[in-house]
This record gives sequence, structure tokens and C-alpha cells, in this order.
Amino acid sequence: MPEMVKLDAVDLKILRHLQDDGRMSLADLAQKVGLSPSPCLRRVRILEKAGVIARYVAVLDQRAVGLPVSVFISIKLEKQREELLDRFAKTIARWPEVLECYLMTGPRDYLLRVVVPDLPAYERFLKQKLTRLEGIASIESSFALEQVKYTNVLPVA
Repeated sequence: MPEMVKLDAVDLKILRHLQDDGRMSLADLAQKVGLSPSPCLRRVRILEKAGVIARYVAVLDQRAVGLPVSVFISIKLEKQREELLDRFAKTIARWPEVLECYLMTGPRDYLLRVVVPDLPAYERFLKQKLTRLEGIASIESSFALEQVKYTNVLPVA
């Protein structure tokens, strides 16, 4: 878990710019936030060490890599015991098709976002993986027709 770091206006500027372009050069970043490169690098390293910057990634277009189908799956477990929740979470974490998994409040226990190339691939995922997990009471799948908005940029002030 990231430690709590007091973020000032310059830190927030750094974070906004790195979210827009994680490959930005240190010189460009420093210029954009009004620092010289050395203090800018020091701040970036502090943000990385504190876990505020968790990692750097390339964001791929899921259609361009052959995974156009997004499925949102609501899972209800038979029982909500800690060991069952933990076992479910550990199993789901190993499956590459699952991009997101949330433990939820309300009538369902988990909400998953799964990406697959087509409907037969989803059927295989459902039959060969999800339905084989012990302790699942119900599975409800909803297929996304269109992605209206997607971002991984947090609205840091």
C-alpha cells in the first residue's frame, strides 16, 4: 500500500503530465512544471518510492490487438467467508482475460471486466475457468456494445 505523501502543486503538475505522457523526457517534464531537471527528477523518484507512481505502462488499443469484446461479469458467491473471498481473488488474479476485478457491496460480490477476441472465446473462458470455481452461486454476463469513455488518467487537482 502506498504511503501517504503530501502532494503540493508541483507534484500534482508532475503527475498530470506523466499521466498524459509517461515517456516524456525529464528535460521536457522539468520545463513544463517549472523546475530544473535535477529537482524534478528528485520529486519523481520520491513519488515513485512512495508508490504514488505505481508503474509506467503502454496503454494498448484492445481492438488493435485482437481483443474487441468486453464482458462485465457479476458474480455472487454461495457464502461470503474470508477464505472463500481470498481464494476467489487469488484465482481471478492469475487469469489474463480478467483486466479488472472488484469486491462489491450490494447484491453481487464481485464485478469483473474480461476481454476476449470473440464469443466462442468467452464461452471457453466461462466453461473452462469461471464455472469450475467452487463456491459461485451465480454468474451474470453483460456485453459492452460500445465504449463511450475509457481513461486511466486520475483527476488529480
